[in-house]
Amino acid sequence: MSALSSRTARIEPSRTIAMNQRARELKAAGRDIVDLTVGEPDFHPPASVREAAARAIAEGADRYTPVAGEMALREAISRKLLRDAGLSYPASRVLVSCGAKSALSNALLAMAGPGDEVLIPTPAWLSYAEMAKLAGAVPVFEPTLAADGYKLRPERLAAALTPRTRVLVLCSPCNPTGAVYSRPELEALAAVLARFPDVWILSDEVYESIRYVPDVPSPASVPALEGRTAVVGGLSKSHAMTGWRLGFLAGPAPLVDACVAIQGQTTTCASSITQRAAIAALDGDQAPVAAMTSAFRRRRDRAYEKLSAVPGLSLRSPDGAFYLFPDVSSLFGSAWRGGAIASSDDFCLYLLEEAGVALVPGSAFGDDACVRMSFAASDDAIDLALERIEAAVSSLAKR
Repeated sequence: MSALSSRTARIEPSRTIAMNQRARELKAAGRDIVDLTVGEPDFHPPASVREAAARAIAEGADRYTPVAGEMALREAISRKLLRDAGLSYPASRVLVSCGAKSALSNALLAMAGPGDEVLIPTPAWLSYAEMAKLAGAVPVFEPTLAADGYKLRPERLAAALTPRTRVLVLCSPCNPTGAVYSRPELEALAAVLARFPDVWILSDEVYESIRYVPDVPSPASVPALEGRTAVVGGLSKSHAMTGWRLGFLAGPAPLVDACVAIQGQTTTCASSITQRAAIAALDGDQAPVAAMTSAFRRRRDRAYEKLSAVPGLSLRSPDGAFYLFPDVSSLFGSAWRGGAIASSDDFCLYLLEEAGVALVPGSAFGDDACVRMSFAASDDAIDLALERIEAAVSSLAKR
């Protein structure tokens, strides 16, 4: 067989997907597994969205669209950004993509190249680093601390930036920690970045609507950063449209034009049916979105209360998104199967095999002391998982 490119050897598989796949395999084998690995809302899209998709199919709206997306949708995204984030982007500076992941990938391909550095505060979503590698760039990880709310401090940013840095990735609310940057915190980072004018800010705002604090400011709302920031969003989390694959990017015209050119040679355009449905999602009644967020808040509060009471676990209550990120490192060294639990991977395997609960090891996000638990699942599934986790951790403590 012919050899594959060296690029493929550098890409690490998603451990979130790997844990999810292992949970599926155990379920197929008859095991009772509670899967809290993937960040996928357990709701369905609002009825108005599903109806809009059905109308689009009935009307024959099933052709290619412009690469940048239907103008009506780009205008709807422009209105959404102004309404929800106070950001003023004309439709000409908006790109519709096949999910937020595609928009992020387009942006990194446009911003960074071989030898450039992409600075990623960790813990962070695991795909940023792999996207940077695909662009030929070098991912550079800058750890954040629980004591700092898992947010990048200005002095740490200043120390991490180099002449080769081309992109700073920020995610607020953050996956996996739920951290949200305040406006003063963003302004403090902007003051440091003023000394590095060639650095782009790639702002992943896909969890922007799932917030438990009053304000989730975008880096683009800081005047000093607006002209160098790409804002990425989507509908997978906010409107439970994970399988519909609709994301978007807004930013400076030259960057958006470059991303359109890249997309034109890769995915071409997002689904025409999904684009029609997305207009209904963005322009329609947002009460279903608020109801989902209210449910996530209730689940967060209950799960945080339960896990906080479990000896050996330490965690913060997230300000956004739908994940808990407990520190389990005090349990390392516990005996299991003739050996000892020595990592977040070991702990997750222990929970999966012994308790039937699937979580994601923190090593996948750059913090091996922690594990990620999604509470974007049914109340019954979360309650059962919490009972099993408490019992499993208590069992470890007795060994």
